[in-house]
Amino acid sequence: MANNYLIIVESPAKSKTIKKFLGNSYKIEASMGHIRDLPKSQLGVDIENDFEPKYINIRGKADLIKKLKKAAKDATKVYLATDPDREGEAISWHLAYLLDIDPKNLYRITFNEITENAVKKAIENPRDIDMNLVDAQQARRVLDRIVGYQISPLLWKNVKKGLSAGRVQSVALKLVVDREEEIEKFVPQEYWTLTANLNKQKDSHTFEAKFYGIDGNKTEITTEKQANEIINSIKSAKFSVSDVKQGEKKRNPLPPFTTSTLQQDASRKLGFGTSKTMMIAQQLYEGLEVNGHGTVGLITYMRTDSTRISVEAQEEEKKIIIKKYGNNFYPEIPKVYASKKNAQDAHEAIRPSYISITPDEAKDSLSNEQYKLYKLIWERFIASQMESAVYSTLSVDITANNALFKATGSTLKFAGFLTLYTDVEENNDTNNIPLLTVGETLNLKNLSPEQHFTEPPARFTEANLVKALEENGIGRPSTYAPTISTIITRGYVEREKKVLFPTELGRVVNNLLKEHFSSIVNVAFTAEMENDLDNIAEGTAKWKTVIKDFYGPFSKTLADAEEKIGKVELTYEVSNVPCEKCGRMMVIKLGKYGKFLACPGFPECRNAKPIVEEAGVNCPVCGGKVLIKKTRRGKKYFACENSSTCGYMIWETPTTETCPKCGNFMCKKGKDLVCGNPKCNPDILQTTKDSKKTARKTTRRKTTRKKK
Repeated sequence: MANNYLIIVESPAKSKTIKKFLGNSYKIEASMGHIRDLPKSQLGVDIENDFEPKYINIRGKADLIKKLKKAAKDATKVYLATDPDREGEAISWHLAYLLDIDPKNLYRITFNEITENAVKKAIENPRDIDMNLVDAQQARRVLDRIVGYQISPLLWKNVKKGLSAGRVQSVALKLVVDREEEIEKFVPQEYWTLTANLNKQKDSHTFEAKFYGIDGNKTEITTEKQANEIINSIKSAKFSVSDVKQGEKKRNPLPPFTTSTLQQDASRKLGFGTSKTMMIAQQLYEGLEVNGHGTVGLITYMRTDSTRISVEAQEEEKKIIIKKYGNNFYPEIPKVYASKKNAQDAHEAIRPSYISITPDEAKDSLSNEQYKLYKLIWERFIASQMESAVYSTLSVDITANNALFKATGSTLKFAGFLTLYTDVEENNDTNNIPLLTVGETLNLKNLSPEQHFTEPPARFTEANLVKALEENGIGRPSTYAPTISTIITRGYVEREKKVLFPTELGRVVNNLLKEHFSSIVNVAFTAEMENDLDNIAEGTAKWKTVIKDFYGPFSKTLADAEEKIGKVELTYEVSNVPCEKCGRMMVIKLGKYGKFLACPGFPECRNAKPIVEEAGVNCPVCGGKVLIKKTRRGKKYFACENSSTCGYMIWETPTTETCPKCGNFMCKKGKDLVCGNPKCNPDILQTTKDSKKTARKTTRRKTTRKKK
């Protein structure tokens, strides 16, 4: 009888990629993620029985489980190839339990990249399921369930139904609220700068020198009076060069991406949210059809906090750098980057799986967003092994009486890695200082005092919040995106033009948790818990002991909170829209699908309706007002207030510009302007037809919510 091998992965996309590497004796099936979990309807953790989890089969997966059982029964060997992390290890463990496979025929395999070499090597070197990793996942799951299911009901009872608390999300919320309170309490401090515009004798070119201090000591200018006193003391003085230092400085490339740094750079450079970045990275990892290559996994595993790369990848990268840029762009000693403390070094950094597939080669096979992210990963990886950039630097001290001014400048001498990859925060000094000699006298063109005020700390963006979570040891690569997504979805935090700020609801929840569950929102405590989970994964701690040590103090805190927490009344922003049923001014509330208007007379008056935002133009079909609306996924579109009858709906943003042909409004489409009138611009009409279904779904959903 011929051998029949079964490989179970997590997703169909990955199974398609792997299938091309193996012969007909291998059957590939997908578990579609988890197949067993704690029940949603109850705590699912037996507190009295040593915190034993009560796992159940996930609803809707009965047919899939039946299919996998049959495939496993018919297989000579079963390889569990779920993701190479704690979550993936736990999925394999649950699969092994459900499929009731003879341990002799059961193998766990992992690969950091979905390439033929990596997959075949994994099959040749199978192992047992790592119960330390499974236990670390179980500990996290049980901890999060205990915290969420035992604190959340207190929020429902005393604040509002539908709220939640979480071990990591509550700390993330606290960071955002604390930052907002810092900004509110911030008192600006006045300070002044003094800039001298100078030039050499018989040379009209000027350069800038900044005031440093008096008698060689750093001096802060805090008032206009102080600035004027300094100006009066030196405006007639001789400005002479007292010191000239020429030098060279290197700028080293950044290491290849980890999950955190990928999310940060994708936010800064591409405008991607953390969840979007991870979704696209997952697609690149699992496999996409690329012209000339078939279905290939384009990047290595995207949940990692390691900056390590394999020797093989480094060698391939070296060939590409030398071939494309030349020998002087590759360092004599290959660059090695140290991972941060507590990094899980089982995986490599995020890099291209096939380094020879350049972004340009893959571009036609990828969506625009997939291409942008792949290009970012590919270029960062290649640049990480390139030679450092070199700058020539010049620093000049200039004295006027007892005042010291300093001028600094730098010029790029050798671009190195900057030829390929630049940081968006780079700010090169362009002060073009001429060649100067000590003792040389300079002409003063003018002295420019300028008033400034210290700035409050900036609000978090998603990128900065991810960085703060990582720096504080809160969560792990797999949790950053879902944590931020949760606090936004729950209405605790709002995002406006990339900036995060807490809502009134977020402040109330945070204050309540700080007062009654201080350890849960304590950054150091949460970071220590992450260390405990790492210790479980490494086999140096027992997961039930960690849970027991946590639950003792937690249960006492919970009991105290149940006694002390009182009803919290939320305040809502009052709109300028009167309730048509009772006359009260309606308030703005946050629901499952976003903000809406509600009567403050609830429960006596239950009137509620969506917030209407006008686009400032009239419908070219019926003359009604064009409204700004959003799809279920938050994508903005524009529809007539009478769209149910006239059907006008477009994706393009209306502008105040008018069409020279028909006089109707123009719409912004990329960098171009197009007419918004379907009679003048048939393309708009086509978009309308394609979008009616989306509009009807959105309208039906809002109508249903209103009835409820």
